[in-house]
Amino acid sequence: MIRRFQPQRPQQSAATPAAVRANCKGQFKRAAGCCAVAALLVASAAPAQITVNSKTGEVTNNSTGHTINTVDRRYQQIEPTKVPLTHSELDAKTRLELIRLLQAEQGFAMRPFPRGHKGLTLEANGKLEPAGEGYLNMVTAEGLSAKPGDRVVLTDVKIERARIVFELNGGPDPKHRFLRHIQIGTGPNMNPVVQDDGQEPVGARLSLNFADHIPELTGAEVKALLAPLISFDLKTPIQAFTDTLPTKLKDAILNHHVLVGMTTDMVLFAKGPPEGKTREMEGQMPFEEWIYGKPPQDVEFVRINGNRVIRVEVASIGETPVIFTKDEVQGLMRTDGTPLEPGSGSGPHIAKAGDVQRNPDTEAPDAPPSLRKPGETLPIDTQTTGVMRPVQMPKPKPAQQPDATPDASPQPPPQAGTDQQN
Repeated sequence: MIRRFQPQRPQQSAATPAAVRANCKGQFKRAAGCCAVAALLVASAAPAQITVNSKTGEVTNNSTGHTINTVDRRYQQIEPTKVPLTHSELDAKTRLELIRLLQAEQGFAMRPFPRGHKGLTLEANGKLEPAGEGYLNMVTAEGLSAKPGDRVVLTDVKIERARIVFELNGGPDPKHRFLRHIQIGTGPNMNPVVQDDGQEPVGARLSLNFADHIPELTGAEVKALLAPLISFDLKTPIQAFTDTLPTKLKDAILNHHVLVGMTTDMVLFAKGPPEGKTREMEGQMPFEEWIYGKPPQDVEFVRINGNRVIRVEVASIGETPVIFTKDEVQGLMRTDGTPLEPGSGSGPHIAKAGDVQRNPDTEAPDAPPSLRKPGETLPIDTQTTGVMRPVQMPKPKPAQQPDATPDASPQPPPQAGTDQQN
């Protein structure tokens, strides 16, 4: 199913440019601010539209036809935890202990964490909100704060009446949001209260919600409730990364095998840095070849286009090279092991809006535009050319006299003793 999301336009009852201009009569500063609001209202009139495919998680911009971002389908929902909770309410002593244990705690992200002021909401022993298309829309609109397997830090912990709010990697909001708009000084010498370094926050927010109150909890129980999203176990970087992948793909990386469809991060975790790299062109497609191994051992050539492996060739001495071109990773990353299209394989055809994307390896480019009718031929299409022969240079002509005309024939020289008349 494909749904289209279109930002709502401001209602007519809101301030229009004409109304803003009317209110601009007065102080000069107020007029400048109102004109800026009018410009923003006019600029926001142009709608933007995106298309989200709920089955594959592909997000397409209808204005350009290109894919904006892709979130794997297996990340759209989680399995609820089963942590036993007590009925007693959290007291002040336990509250301070939880803050002391969880503050600055580090873990590994088990799913993509989006930015944004609202953040993700996890029900205790329940589901994650938003989920499905709402989660895909949040990731697309706000961007990613952490990818699966990245290290995250709980920079702030706030315990409220029925929820615990965690700020990850500094949080999604800039510090001192209101104070940064205040300046102190006299005349032209105005200094802001908070110095702004110009860097946008890149953190995320996660809320752990309970039914009506927060029960008595320990630090281990809070970590167990957050386990579907954050893993606090001691792991190496490769363990933290592979734990977020399906079993087949995880085994391939741990066994140092490269599959077609892997990303460059997966290849680096599986094989390490390559011993050599080459950059070439095949038609109109640029690619990069990563080389692993040296003779007499097996040599593996991993061809990468963009960020994906498109071809793997294994060459052994005295044997025919083995070439793999079938993508084995896309189906694993899009689902949790089930087929992409449940039931029969004849699912609905998804038509992409905008420019048509073609695979240069299997599809030929479109023919150039023409004014001919379908099936029409011209005489030039059937015209045959003769046999090419060597080029013969023209023979040089004799030099002409300065006073002679081009068409006049050469005259014999005059004889001695005769008179010439001009």
